[in-house]
Amino acid sequence: MARASSYTTAEPALTQFLLRQRLATPDEPALWTPLAGGVSSDIWRVDLPGRSLCVKRALAQLRVASEWLAPVSRNRYEWEWLLLAAKIAPQAVPQPLAHDPELGLFAMAFLPPERYPLWKAQLLAGHVDVTTATKVGELLATLHNATAGRPDLAAAFDSGENFRALRLDPYLLATGLRHPDLAPALAALVERTAAARIALVHGDVSPKNILVGPDGPVLLDAECAWYGDPAFDIAFCLNHLLLKSVLMPQHSSALLRSFDALAMAYLAEVRFEPRAQLEARAASLLPALALARIDGKSPVEYLIGREALRDLVRAFGRELVPNPGATLAAVSARWRSALAQAQPSTRAKTGSRAGH
Repeated sequence: MARASSYTTAEPALTQFLLRQRLATPDEPALWTPLAGGVSSDIWRVDLPGRSLCVKRALAQLRVASEWLAPVSRNRYEWEWLLLAAKIAPQAVPQPLAHDPELGLFAMAFLPPERYPLWKAQLLAGHVDVTTATKVGELLATLHNATAGRPDLAAAFDSGENFRALRLDPYLLATGLRHPDLAPALAALVERTAAARIALVHGDVSPKNILVGPDGPVLLDAECAWYGDPAFDIAFCLNHLLLKSVLMPQHSSALLRSFDALAMAYLAEVRFEPRAQLEARAASLLPALALARIDGKSPVEYLIGREALRDLVRAFGRELVPNPGATLAAVSARWRSALAQAQPSTRAKTGSRAGH
């Protein structure tokens, strides 16, 4: 995330958190820098003599145009997810440092952007590396395989209320209000997803939450962590590659190759259930999530004001939500067809503005 502004003093509770957790000493100067880009939490980079760390605190009201309230208890689930992921794939998460459940905040290692660039920034700059997508798919499979079929984790991450408030209601049910004819199909997806208890789900696997590190991808922002349907993670991430391909037609071929690579890498490694079952659920979620990023409570920011592109995504979602494909390859093929049918003038105009 980018820096928003800097100040040298923090709220007393934040300073006391660092002192109490022995992450700083009273005589050390600390520079607190708010990091921009998040809608659901306050995040600071804290620079201390010879070291830096991040502090994150959940917000009750998210920073979006619509009213969107969410339980701040998600900070605890994110912390627990971070601890667990650090055991499964330590190179794939920032090192967890300390947590205060009463204040709803935690500290973790700061990863410098010069060594850990943001995947979203790379994609929007036209740097589309299929290898990164492959590694993201492999990482998701590793995390899901390691947590599937675990009653202990199902009890520890019994956070369905949070997941509904952060994902199912604002994305799928809110979209049903804009498209009443699709509301029953979207509600059925919500109920099916909410009822699943299969593996630990990150819930926000998006390029904005993935750093491209020297040892592979690093996952951030597991506020939506929930023991449920891993198909949500794969569909959520693949959706962003589809959306960026309509924004950036000059890179659509590479983005769609990345889509295929991520899907294939993930499905090839899944061990906890038959591939066809998992893939069918992901394929049915994908067009619903695409439509949700246009007409739900969290529209993707880079398509706001680009009505021709929004209409293209909207038409795709409306067509497939009632009749989704059974495979991710089928969804990808329908998306390619939609892109090919787009007006050349609209696509050319989009390409000239994609970097803005």
